[in-house]
Amino acid sequence: MTDHLETTLLAEINAADSLDALDAVRVKALGKKGLVTGQMKGLGSMSPEERREAGPALNQLKNRINDAIAAKKAVLETAALDARLAEERLDMTLPVSPRSQGRIHPISQVLDELSEIFADLGFAVAEGPHIEDDFHNFTALNIPEHHPARQMHDTFYMRPDETGERKVLRTHTSPVQIRTMQTQTPPIRIIAPGRTFRSDSDATHTPMFHQIEGLVIDKDIHMGHLKGCLEAWLSAFFEVEKVKMRFRPSYFPFTEPSAEVDINCTLRDGTLIVGEGDDWLEVMGCGMVNPHVLTACEVDPNIYQGFAFGAGLDRLAMLKYGMTDLRPFFESDLRWLQHYGFQPLSVPTLAGGLSS
Repeated sequence: MTDHLETTLLAEINAADSLDALDAVRVKALGKKGLVTGQMKGLGSMSPEERREAGPALNQLKNRINDAIAAKKAVLETAALDARLAEERLDMTLPVSPRSQGRIHPISQVLDELSEIFADLGFAVAEGPHIEDDFHNFTALNIPEHHPARQMHDTFYMRPDETGERKVLRTHTSPVQIRTMQTQTPPIRIIAPGRTFRSDSDATHTPMFHQIEGLVIDKDIHMGHLKGCLEAWLSAFFEVEKVKMRFRPSYFPFTEPSAEVDINCTLRDGTLIVGEGDDWLEVMGCGMVNPHVLTACEVDPNIYQGFAFGAGLDRLAMLKYGMTDLRPFFESDLRWLQHYGFQPLSVPTLAGGLSS
């Protein structure tokens, strides 16, 4: 009886073509009302002699049925996995689905562009602290005591320290030039980009904004070098063959002579075009470094001279990429950044090509 039952159940196990069919055979054989389970329940009604003979045989049958079911289950699971892999196979030659990517902020983009251009001109990037003392932010730059920039309505002052000195949030990146001249021996050729702070807020001014300043100190430097440097920079940045410039006399305490720089432009269909037309647009201030500034930094003005210039990074971004309001630059609006932000691709170089 046991041999016949084993033969029948093993045949059904081998014939099972799915996990569900195999589980049905398991229930039929070993479930609460299964065939093997029923015979094992019948052991209680047998005599001791019959039980000693039938018990081991039934246990061995149960074990063989369990082993056969486990082996068949492994085969069916492997077959099911192979079928699933074949059905869900990916074509690795297909292009990857586009994913949402972050964007480069216009300020970061313009800073990368300018760093690339000035690197081609041989300039290094210099940095300095955001919180400055009176000497580096004002005095060393030949800014007199009565100058408006020193007043509370223009400058963010910190609380007095233990010595009574009131430090300031730097109003320009010019202190970086002072620190560079104090620690480096000429020749010097640097740009100083970074955050600056002034008490002002409207469509074209914010309390925190960005500047880039340049400084060249060497022997026999003159205004012609300044003009050539600015012309190369502006032409590369605005990606035109040659930008026309106009120097207008001006006044800055830290340069003498000083000038405001205008570039030619035109307005076409509501878009500003730089390098064309007969209109003029002011973009920066510049001049020859005042000898008083050199002296304050212990640089001999009888041996060395140089030029300096400064422009707003935010304003340059607005001019090049057609933005009319400065305030959204700092509002963290993802919709604005998706519209005006940049993919991490390329930036203009001095040679007029693109560099990754």
